[in-house]
Amino acid sequence: MLAILSQYFVPQAVPATRILYSNLPGDLFVVYGIPVLAFSLLVGGAPLRNWKDRMGTAAWEGLQWYGILSLLAFVVVIALGIVYTILDPGALRLLERPNPALQQAQSNPWFYVGFSFVIGAFEETIFRGWIFGYWRDRSGNWLVPATWTSAVFAGVHLYYGTTYGAAAPLIFPTLFLTGFAFAATYQYSGGNLVVPALLHGAYDASAFLTIVPQPWGVLAGNAIRYGLIGIGALIWLADYLRKQSKASTPPAYFGGPP
Repeated sequence: MLAILSQYFVPQAVPATRILYSNLPGDLFVVYGIPVLAFSLLVGGAPLRNWKDRMGTAAWEGLQWYGILSLLAFVVVIALGIVYTILDPGALRLLERPNPALQQAQSNPWFYVGFSFVIGAFEETIFRGWIFGYWRDRSGNWLVPATWTSAVFAGVHLYYGTTYGAAAPLIFPTLFLTGFAFAATYQYSGGNLVVPALLHGAYDASAFLTIVPQPWGVLAGNAIRYGLIGIGALIWLADYLRKQSKASTPPAYFGGPP
């Protein structure tokens, strides 16, 4: 993870490296290329072997985990917002600062809308495939590696901390729970990475859509983000009711109809 975090401190500490980090190909090589090479050599392809299997199951699991944990994130953020309002209302004004990722994309937002799915594929391969998949196979309980790898995933988005300061705790729960939803999708689909990558890409793309120079950009971005959450929550509810219905069905009596 040092390669990903390096973009936050290496250019400042070593000015000569700014030429590498200041252009997209160079930055991508350091942030994603080096981890991909390292994991390929040290871990191999075993955690990625089922990356496109069980697409139907992965879509069902991915949408419902993404939907219900996104709703949980809303609840957590609202609760934290109430706490901030009581204890430190001034910190909430820090959230008015511009999002650095959206600022970077202002010159060509359409490029970043499409590129979101490339980044989603890389990050899911690294975090859910190699890191979570590797440690899940060596743990007796998938929840443990899902928890700490999701915390790492949230933590590498360090620019939120440096941008929003004391208000950053309002940002990281969503990142953590989103990462956990993708880990659960990997777990319950048997290792599928396509669906988490697509959901990850859609999550990022919806934010970039809100800054495209079209009057419907904000509407489209919000429709994608909250539409996926709503669909996922409905799938979770349907799955929950189905399981409850099965659990409440009395067993057939001996010798009676099946």
